[in-house]
Order: sequence, then structure tokens, then C-alpha cells
Amino acid sequence: MYRIAVIPGDGTGPEQIGEALKVLEAAGEKFNLSFETTHYDLGGERYLKTGELLPDSVFDELKECQAILLGAIGHPDVKPGILERGLLLRLRFELDLYINLRPVKLYPGVASPLKNKRPEDIDFVVVRENTEGLYTGAGGFFKKGSPDEVAIQESINTRRGVERCLRYAFDYCQGKRNRRQLTLCGKTNVLTYAFDLWERAFQEMSLDYPGVKTDYAHVDAICMWMIKNPEWFDVIVTDNMFGDIITDLGAMIQGGMGIAAGANLHPGKTSMFEPIGGSAPKYTGLNKINPLAAICASAMMLDYLGEEEAAQSVEAAVATVCHRHLAGLNAGEMGHTTAEVGDLVTRYL
Repeated sequence: MYRIAVIPGDGTGPEQIGEALKVLEAAGEKFNLSFETTHYDLGGERYLKTGELLPDSVFDELKECQAILLGAIGHPDVKPGILERGLLLRLRFELDLYINLRPVKLYPGVASPLKNKRPEDIDFVVVRENTEGLYTGAGGFFKKGSPDEVAIQESINTRRGVERCLRYAFDYCQGKRNRRQLTLCGKTNVLTYAFDLWERAFQEMSLDYPGVKTDYAHVDAICMWMIKNPEWFDVIVTDNMFGDIITDLGAMIQGGMGIAAGANLHPGKTSMFEPIGGSAPKYTGLNKINPLAAICASAMMLDYLGEEEAAQSVEAAVATVCHRHLAGLNAGEMGHTTAEVGDLVTRYL
């Protein structure tokens, strides 16, 4: 029995999460697993009605669950930044979800914008530090609104935070990947303080993992090589800001946001799983949105819970649906409705 908190979110989020839960139920039946799910109406609609983002009582309940399945958050009537900081970032920071894990994988039958790249060429993982860097909100204004205005945003990088992110990346590379190659993504030639810390810690920790090949690349070079030679990468580890940027690039080369899923992890504690794409409000209720990213997020959740066979079966079913049935991954271009895609994954599972 696994206790799962479900936050369907805004826009098309509930439709996507509904199909993920359908597949999760089928996986439970096949592998003799049971899930106790509790739904929470957090997001833009609740905020507009009540002014609440994440009540303390709800947060306390979320902490008691083993995992959180999160739909897309974002509402056209809520000013940008409110939901992100009050809900998403609060969950990340207060649950100390210090790892953002983003697989970048091209499934058979999915069209990548990269010419002549095949599924075996695009199959890597980004490990992003998730609770420090520029996202801590450190800084402020001086003489705001005047001609002499100064805005300061500071990147906070602690030895503890850097080391636990690197340790997870080394362990993941050694335990989960075949090639066992770990690349540090940074900007040591300009950000000489923050990435001096990252690079020194990376080199020191590599001595504990003689079976993992290590290398380093500047973030701008990473962006170029992800387009030109994605097959060079196995696992990439980086800070919060660079990780945010290169994972969206990764989503595009794997076929788009319709297939991209991610995990926000605190190993051994409550962790959160989500589709990467937005809430796509213009498609709400049309049964056109692609649910595969949410379904892949549920597979990542199963893997985190230790149900590796179930997770692999869900992912294999997704790959089969992509290969045999989908004309495209964008909303309205799949050749199937949202519910039909969920049914197909369930059938192959």
C-alpha cells in the first residue's frame, strides 16, 4: 500500500493526471500493488476563490504521503510568479526536494527536430540541484523605480547542497546507467566562485567512483552539443538555473513537452512527480491534451517507490503507443483523444 497525494492542478492538468491514475491502477492490478490516493485542489482556481496557495494543514498532510503526483500549475488569471513561488517552490524548498531528475529519451516513432538522430542517440538524464542557486530568492532592490535603481539576485551554493546533489548523480550514474559517464555542466570561466566550488567537489568525489568516467563542459557548449551530438551524454549534473534551462532544451530534442516528465526528489522521503509542460488552458476540457508526460511521471514515481518492474512495464507501454499509434505529440495532433491514449497505454501494460 502506497499513500499518494494527487494535485491535479490547473487547465488540462486534471485530464493528464486522470489518465496517469488510470495507468497506475492498471499497474497496481498487474503487479499486486495498491494505492491510497488523496486529491487536493491546489492551484489557480483555489487561489482565485479563497486566496490560499498552500495551507499549513494541507502541507502537513502532504508530508505524510510517500509521493505526490502533480499536474500542471498555471492559470491565465493569476499573475506569473504567485503560484510558482507560493506553491511549487514552497513544496520544493520546505520538503527539501534537492534533486530534480529529468530523463531525456527519444522513444521509437517520436519525431525529434534533430535530423538523423535515433532513439539510441538521445537517451540521457539531467540531475539538477533543486533547492539552491538563484532560486533561493536572495537579493533585493535599491532605489526601486528611480533612474538609479539597482537589482541584485544572488546565487547561493553551499558545500552541503552541492555535495549531496553530486553524490546522488554519481550513485545514479553508477547504479542506473550502462555507460557510467557523468558530465558536470557549469561556467567556471565566468562564475568563478560558485562553479569553483562545484568543480572542486566534483573532482574530489570522483575518487570515490573509479568506475564512473567524468568530464566537464561549459553550459553554452552543453547546449550546442545537445543539438549536434546528444549521443555524447549519459548523465549531466548541474546547478538550479542551468538545469532549468537545459532540461527544456532536452524536452524539445526528445519530441516536445508532451512526453517530458520529471521528479523532485528527497531520497527516502516524500517526493514529487510531474509532467514538465504547462497547463495549456486553451485545451481544457477538449480531450485533446497528450497525457504521456503525466503517465511517464507516474512511472518515475513507481521506480522511486522501489517498484522497478512496474515502472519499466509502464515505460515500455508508453514506448509501444508512441511507436504504433501516435501521429504526433502535440495537443490535437495525436490522432487519438486524451482518454484513448491512456486506454492504449493501459492495454499494452
